[in-house]
Amino acid sequence: MSWLQVMPPINATLNGLSGVFLLIGYTLIRRKRIEPHKRFMLAACITSLLFLCCYLTYHYFGGMTRFAGSGWSRPLYFSILISHTTLAVIIVPLASISVFNGLKRRIPQHRRIARWTFPLWMYVSVTGVLVYFFLYQWFPSR
Repeated sequence: MSWLQVMPPINATLNGLSGVFLLIGYTLIRRKRIEPHKRFMLAACITSLLFLCCYLTYHYFGGMTRFAGSGWSRPLYFSILISHTTLAVIIVPLASISVFNGLKRRIPQHRRIARWTFPLWMYVSVTGVLVYFFLYQWFPSR
């Protein structure tokens, strides 16, 4: 098995971990546990950055992966992929601003943007894992 073959499950794992860290961080802040919230949100950032590095490396060396599904799965897959990709681009500046404001303890600004950042970032994490399952588990191109 080549390193290119192990990259998609690694990418999906990093995406999933990011979502788990986000959810834990959200739960912690709802309970007013600021320091653990900060640690989990930074862990979500780190796993997302690792994902991005691995994803770009994989696609640089491995090229494109074609979706092999047909029928009902095609429009569903492409709807998820398009929304995922669009929001993944949008989430980068939103997450950056949110984290920056949080670390600088600019709490009103942090809350204002985090209110949008959290659900969009969760969506991107979950749909990233779904894209993996569509491409490599449910409808592999073999």
